[in-house]
Amino acid sequence: MKENETKKDSEILAEIYRNCQLAIESISDILPAVEGEEIKREILEEHEEYEKISSRAAALAKDRGIEIKEPNPIKKAMMWSAIKMNAATDNSPRHIAEMMIRGTVTGITCLKASLTDSEQDMDEEIKALLCELISMEESFENRLKRHI
Repeated sequence: MKENETKKDSEILAEIYRNCQLAIESISDILPAVEGEEIKREILEEHEEYEKISSRAAALAKDRGIEIKEPNPIKKAMMWSAIKMNAATDNSPRHIAEMMIRGTVTGITCLKASLTDSEQDMDEEIKALLCELISMEESFENRLKRHI
């Protein structure tokens, strides 16, 4: 991205939505392999929080006449197979937490880059939702670390 080029609010909102949808999908994919009750509870709580942010992003997009596309089906299929293979080899709470942390950190990194790149020109409501999602994911990362 060029120095004076920023992402449009619609792109940021779509990124928030996609981030949440991919997290929700990943959690749904990994849940059947999770055996530890504590880590399962943690992951289910995360799922609920991602659902809330996703719904808010979708509502904000609808209010502003922004069309948000679902995440790429090929990317979802690749994630599904990676999660299934990874969990099949080791479904210990520690390994599940490590897998979840990797995904969370990837999300944080992308979202923070978008915030840094577009912060000056971003709609305040979209920026607040983006910051809330970043904060939420950082919290998830810290909570998941207790399992490793």
